Amino acid sequence: MTSPTAPSPSFAELVRAFTRIGLLSFGGPAGQIALMHRELVEGRRWVDEEQYLHALNFCNLLPGPEAQQLATWIGWKLHGWRGGLAAGLLFVIPGAMVILALSTLYALAADLAWFAALFLGIKAAVLAIVVQALIRIGGRALNTRFKVILAALAFVALFVFDLPFPLVVLGAGIAGMLAANARPQWLALKASGSAPVPSPPPWGASLRAVALWSAVWAGPMVLILVTLGRGHVLWEIGVFFSQLAVVTFGGAYAVLAYMAQEAVQGYGWLSPGEMADGLGLAETTPGPLILVTQFVGYLAAFRAPEPFTPLVAGMLGAALTTWVTFAPCFLWIFAFAPWIERMENARRLKGGLVALTAAVVGVIANLTAWFMFHVLFARVGEARIGPVRLYAPEWETFDWRAAVLAMLAALLVFRFRLNVVAVLAVSAIGGLALSAAG
Repeated sequence: MTSPTAPSPSFAELVRAFTRIGLLSFGGPAGQIALMHRELVEGRRWVDEEQYLHALNFCNLLPGPEAQQLATWIGWKLHGWRGGLAAGLLFVIPGAMVILALSTLYALAADLAWFAALFLGIKAAVLAIVVQALIRIGGRALNTRFKVILAALAFVALFVFDLPFPLVVLGAGIAGMLAANARPQWLALKASGSAPVPSPPPWGASLRAVALWSAVWAGPMVLILVTLGRGHVLWEIGVFFSQLAVVTFGGAYAVLAYMAQEAVQGYGWLSPGEMADGLGLAETTPGPLILVTQFVGYLAAFRAPEPFTPLVAGMLGAALTTWVTFAPCFLWIFAFAPWIERMENARRLKGGLVALTAAVVGVIANLTAWFMFHVLFARVGEARIGPVRLYAPEWETFDWRAAVLAMLAALLVFRFRLNVVAVLAVSAIGGLALSAAG
């Protein structure tokens, strides 16, 4: 049975909570979703379990980073537009500042050996935290055999057959809508705890949000067009990442391959090795993984700076990339948030969203496996046997230090139940020690 929610927090309490979450949001979407669940559902009880999973399902249907959008929705639910804006920004800003600083160091060819050693341990710790997230969310969401089957099918579809994420989402949603009518017990559907909302549909609020945030999204692009023209690299950056923001269904992992191909082969902004370095930075810093786009935007502008200095151009490129990546996230949430609770009273739609909860467990399992390979091996290839995709790690690149640190982190998480800060700190120190020894 879901615990009752606590009284709504003050705005100052919300800001403090999301500042903490923003600073500790390591581990990509799986770890971030688990962190918010632990902090806001289990710890503070500001949102109940069913609301949290329902909103998570909805955010998975939207383009963009689902964890950041979930944070924005929670802030909106607790304190309206002001809360949504604060929660969404605080979820992004700490990671964005770290990525900006590291991008600057990278572009200036500073020695990052200390950084690699420090974050060797953090990556290993993140692996243990993500596994914990998978176990926790799966334990709560998979309470019927049908849901377990949906989660398994979603994992196989993504991990083995490399099917498009939207197709997996659509399939799970349709299965849930059909089951809601024919076999509601398969989904353990409960009657909504609230009566249907008697007020008129919130079309006005949604349209105002679309108009306002479309203007916010387009504002910098209009300024660049007027002052620098279409031929400038900042215009190319803005257009490319604006398009990317619309097609990033399934979160950052679903779009990284496309972004890397276009940024490296299409625009020539950076090399394949540099793209991998950027992904490594984003994986081991707080905030959404999609912040790797900021690294790409920084290097693209840094290398074609006119009429600015390289440093100024890089910062402008990073800021523009972050702006056009996340402004649409606020647009989607503020436009659709008023409809989420109404959707809870639609039986078929509720069935589809409950089925999506189960599919999300399979998605997180896929992300966990992907992350495990890339933490433990320096190079991971792919092999194809017909429609089947198999990961093919290069065994000579196995990192025994990462494996040792991952086992240490798992011990700290599952046996001693240390908090995230302590696990990250111990693992980071371990990374420095092992790198110095080896």
